[in-house]
Amino acid sequence: MIVFDNVSKVFKNPRGGGKKVVLENFTATFRPGLNIGILGRNGAGKSTLMNLISGIDTPTGGRIYREGKISWPLGFKGGVHARLTGTQNTRFIADIYGKDREEVLEFVKDFSELGSYLDMPVRTYSAGMRARLAFGICMAIDFEYYLIDEVIAVGDTTFKKKSKKVFDERREHATLLLVSHSSSLLRAFCHIGGVMKDGKITFYDDIEDAIAVHEDNLARGK
Repeated sequence: MIVFDNVSKVFKNPRGGGKKVVLENFTATFRPGLNIGILGRNGAGKSTLMNLISGIDTPTGGRIYREGKISWPLGFKGGVHARLTGTQNTRFIADIYGKDREEVLEFVKDFSELGSYLDMPVRTYSAGMRARLAFGICMAIDFEYYLIDEVIAVGDTTFKKKSKKVFDERREHATLLLVSHSSSLLRAFCHIGGVMKDGKITFYDDIEDAIAVHEDNLARGK
């Protein structure tokens, strides 16, 4: 499981003072088997929350306890190094997680359909190509927690179906933490929801309740 114990995250403005409170004294447990959708306005801190869960970022205060294999936040921003080739990224990440690098590479080659681009620097990729590479590597690792920042399926209709099929296979044995503005995506994959607002996260046992509160916040400009 993943446990947040009185966690705060504050960003200070290096110019002119001021600060942005993303989380304030937040305590919660993300239990295995319970898929959670996180909603909030742009800038509420959803991506920062994902970075904290994965360990990419550290809290300003409090502690985070993690058990199990947790993915990096998967989305159009990637999780891969721009200066390395797709192949180099794949082998490097396989080494980090103790997987056979050639087995992972073969999966990524077949899944991503990037062809010769795998041997080119990721900085030459489009956003969609980068997402396909990161998604392929992530699906090859078999995580216990998948952190998804907006994107589950990428590319054309055929590739999206392929992505969803592989993802559905993985999530039979994994837990999903999903950030998205898509109500249909949240309804399809999440059991409960959390709404981020003003440094707080309020959880709702029914994802429909979380969606309704979020949409009401948007309508009220809150």
